[in-house]
Amino acid sequence: MSGENKGIVRDQPPEIPSEGGPLAEFKGAVPPAPEWFRKAVATPYETGSVEVQGAKVTYQRWGRRGAPGLLLVHGNGAHAHWWDFIAPYFAEEYNVAAITFAGMGDSDFRESYNMATFAEEEVAVAEAAGLFDGPTKPIIVAHSFGGFVTLVTGAKYGDRFDGMVIVDSPVNPPERPHRGPDRKGRPNRVYPDLAAALSRFRLAPPQLCENLYAVDYIARWSLKKADEGGWTWKFDPMIWKHFDPGKDPGELLQAARCRVAIIRGENSSLMPDEVREYMRKLLGYQVPFISIPHADHHVMLDQPIAFVAALRTMLAEWTHSDPHRTVTEVQPSSQA
Repeated sequence: MSGENKGIVRDQPPEIPSEGGPLAEFKGAVPPAPEWFRKAVATPYETGSVEVQGAKVTYQRWGRRGAPGLLLVHGNGAHAHWWDFIAPYFAEEYNVAAITFAGMGDSDFRESYNMATFAEEEVAVAEAAGLFDGPTKPIIVAHSFGGFVTLVTGAKYGDRFDGMVIVDSPVNPPERPHRGPDRKGRPNRVYPDLAAALSRFRLAPPQLCENLYAVDYIARWSLKKADEGGWTWKFDPMIWKHFDPGKDPGELLQAARCRVAIIRGENSSLMPDEVREYMRKLLGYQVPFISIPHADHHVMLDQPIAFVAALRTMLAEWTHSDPHRTVTEVQPSSQA
C-alpha cells in the first residue's frame, strides 16, 4: 500500500554499473522468458500509420474495431512495442492502439518538435485506429514523457476522451524543479553488431530491472541497421535540441477536460511521496492514485502483471462510477 511511511527509510537502490548495460552478460542471446510473456508478444496485431503535419506516425492495434477504445502511449525515446506484452491483456474488451511518436521508433523525424504536435499525433492515431468509433469515448494510458503529452491532450481535446491514466509522469512541486532531457543533441552511436548494441542498452532514467527478458525485447525493437553498416538506435538524437516544452504541466493537469487517474511505481525515483502528495493536492484529492509495489519508474517492465491488474481494476471501476465523485486514497493503519 501507498502511504506516508513516516519513520521508515527506503533501501537505497542497487548500484548501476558504469560500464555495459544489463544485457551485456547475454552476449546477444535472448534471455529466458516466462510463458505468459512469450504468449503475449506472440499475439497478432495490425500495423498502420497516419500523416500528421508532414510526418508519418506509426501505430499498432489489437482487438476488435467497434469496441471501447484504449490508446497506449510510450515514454521518451521509446516506441509502441513497449506495450506488446501489456496490450493483449486488454484486447478482448477494448480496441487497443499503441502510438509511436514522431522522432521515435519507426515514425518519421521532424525538423523540430513541440508538445502540441505530439498531442495532435495522439488524436490522429486514435482516429485512424477507430478508437472514436466505440460505444464510449476512448481512454488514454500514458507513461513518463507520454504522460506529459497526454496532459496537453487532456486540456485541449479532453472532451473527446473519457479519461486519461498518467503513469509515473511527475508534476513536481516548485521546490523540486524538473530536470528535462539533455538538449545537446549528439549523433546516435553505431555499433559493429547487434550483440554490441544490445550490451549498451540502458533504461533512462537509470534503474535496474529484474525482468531482463522484457528489457531485451524492447531493446531489440529500439535498434535498426545503420546505413554505413552495424546497428544504431531508432530515435532522433536531435529531438530535444529542437523542442518546445509548452505550458506548465501543473496547469495542464488541473485543466484536464476528462477523468484523470495516476499510477506510479512505489519505488520510483521520479515520483517519491512528496511529488505524489503535490499532484494529489493539485487535483483536489479527487482522483484515483495507485502505487504499484516493488516498481520503479518503468512500471510495465518492473511489475507487468501487477500493472495489468491495477489498470484492469481501475478501468472496470470507471465503467460504472460517477466521474465526478470524490475518490480518496486509503491510508495504511498504524502498526505497533
